[in-house]
Amino acid sequence: MTDLPKIFPVTDTLQRPLHDLRISVTDRCNLRCTYCMPREDFGRDHLFLPRAELLSFEEIERLAGSFVELGVEKIRLTGGEPLLRRNLAQLVEKLARLHTPAGKPVEVTLTTNAVLLSRQAQALRDAGLARLSVSLDGLSDEVFRRMSDSDVPVSTVLDGIAAAQRAGFTGIKVNMVVQRGVNDHEIVAMAEHFRADHSASGGIVLRFIEYMDVGNTNGWRMDEVVTAAEILQIVGAHYPLRPIAPNYTGEVAERWAYADGAGEIGVVASISRAFCRDCTRARLSTDGKLYTCLFAGSGLDLRAPLREGASDQALTGLIAERWQRRADRYSELRSALTEDSGSPAAKKVEMSYIGG
Repeated sequence: MTDLPKIFPVTDTLQRPLHDLRISVTDRCNLRCTYCMPREDFGRDHLFLPRAELLSFEEIERLAGSFVELGVEKIRLTGGEPLLRRNLAQLVEKLARLHTPAGKPVEVTLTTNAVLLSRQAQALRDAGLARLSVSLDGLSDEVFRRMSDSDVPVSTVLDGIAAAQRAGFTGIKVNMVVQRGVNDHEIVAMAEHFRADHSASGGIVLRFIEYMDVGNTNGWRMDEVVTAAEILQIVGAHYPLRPIAPNYTGEVAERWAYADGAGEIGVVASISRAFCRDCTRARLSTDGKLYTCLFAGSGLDLRAPLREGASDQALTGLIAERWQRRADRYSELRSALTEDSGSPAAKKVEMSYIGG
């Protein structure tokens, strides 16, 4: 790629580099979480993408290579539920072989609901998966089933986490989306559980995520958001906390350590303390479109030129050109884009299509 030095490292209009890539490998999921894929919109009659429209593993590997040439150092596989994609470990193995222009191995991570993790954890680890994030929105079956709109018991998710630990994964992150009046009463219970498990868990980090206005189907309202400040106050009243520095620039979660040394928690404050100015993430949809924001309304089709025979250099140029024109900062502008009713007015792509 002879033109690469002219565009590497690539930055957008706000001087934000391209550092992270999230790849959705399927738009299907085995849960129907109300904030992501509500059953009334994603029921039996919903038309998911046909297999021919999904990027193949080889196509994903090739596009990922172009992103890496432009500065990406971390790839996160998402969905839908990524473990529904057959032979996912084969894709992990391909991506784990990628290296940055400076020779640094690319870190490959995964976000999963862990329903299928028990049977796949070891294969994923052996394939080179570096880290795991698990979605879990409550500890009681009643709350979890209400949030996920499924009959899956919490024990299935916890068994998946335990299997991942046995496979050698450390530093597992557990993500809890907090919605007022639905599961906010389990904030302390979640904190207690993963504090107690800290010494045997290899350092599980519980992260509380503000309920976000992703997509157009979850009926989001501002009055259902439990802010990061509220969450920290609730947890801190039981277990004193102290702030700690981020692991790297652009980390989405604010880090807080328990004062007694029993690990840490994180809060993702996309609503109350927007972090657009440090956002370094691009998203590749299941069918090969590039989105430069979780709240974007449209994306750049990379599958068409890929399948029409575009060279690696041409694909890298398309990605670089799009990133250089990027000016997204939806979360910082949310108040101006929100109707008087408290619901978002902008049309946005669904999270299950581009990953969280």
